[in-house]
Amino acid sequence: MGEGLSQSQNPSPQPPPRSGEGGQSPSSSPLRFGEGPGEGLLWANVSTLLTTANIIGDFTLAPLPGGGNNRVYRVESAGGPLLLKAYFHHPDDPRDRLATEFGFSQRVAHTGRVPRPLASDPANHLGLYEFVAGRKLAAAEVSDNAVSQVIDFFRTIQNPAAFADFQDASEACFSVSAHLATVDRRIARLAGVAGEFADAIRFVRDELTPEWERVRAAIPTPDTPLSPSNRCVSPSDFGFHNALLEADGKLRFLDFEYAGWDDPAKTVCDFFHQPAVPVPRTYLNSWLDAVSELVPDAAAFRQRVAWLMPVYRVKWCCIMLNEFLPAGENRRAFAKGGDADARRREQLDKARAALSAQDL
Repeated sequence: MGEGLSQSQNPSPQPPPRSGEGGQSPSSSPLRFGEGPGEGLLWANVSTLLTTANIIGDFTLAPLPGGGNNRVYRVESAGGPLLLKAYFHHPDDPRDRLATEFGFSQRVAHTGRVPRPLASDPANHLGLYEFVAGRKLAAAEVSDNAVSQVIDFFRTIQNPAAFADFQDASEACFSVSAHLATVDRRIARLAGVAGEFADAIRFVRDELTPEWERVRAAIPTPDTPLSPSNRCVSPSDFGFHNALLEADGKLRFLDFEYAGWDDPAKTVCDFFHQPAVPVPRTYLNSWLDAVSELVPDAAAFRQRVAWLMPVYRVKWCCIMLNEFLPAGENRRAFAKGGDADARRREQLDKARAALSAQDL
């Protein structure tokens, strides 16, 4: 989450910038993910990406803050500022984040609401995009207009023909039981947290797991599988935390590495439970009304949202605790580096607060 880049974000301190001249590069070393931001990038690959985008000449590269899962860089080139994204790739998390985000962006670029995808390098997990000059939205700025822009974008991308060959979203759920099973798996993974994280172990055992058992018991089963006509194209991880506000008040949406076909109830529940930019529940009816116009079985959609809101409160607590799992820690270390213990303490505090929040 959260690779959005803001005009107000300054590049981190960096080594002297290097240039690729006429499509050539002064370096031929491979991309090394274990090194710090800006180090070990294969400059020839960046030059090739620029050439693919019909941008020839010198360029400089500067790391930018804000990447939650991946590394992001500002590229200064003859074509103006661009965004380079180096995607996390690890055997414990084999998702093809680049292919998903780049393919999704290609299909929705016509909306003018996403950074235009320019070129990709699958072998080295690199994507080149339009640089969006904007800033993050603060929680106090969530408004009728902002929520309307989010819903309008969601409505606009519901184009089954364009996404006929697109994959299911990450952790896609096409039945209520599938939603429950997703949280079951996350709880089970957290139950195996390493012994040195005593506070996290106690929280999972004494607070999170009992609350999940209570929530799960209130959901009726068995249920009916969701028909294709009642599914949606979902950006996934969709919320104001993955948006930038431009100077003219227009929102641009980012970070589609989990996108694909999914249950619209999941999109709605995720939107209201992501913790970075909380959204008041007073906007829930706007979402319910909008999606109800898009699916044949609106009543069933509304019922799923009612059942699943408490489920997703628990799910997002689990997501906040990914720092305690090897794959989550590897991903954050790749994107951010820094003090892993401090990140874990912060995430545990967030999970405690989220678990105590009240759902509708």
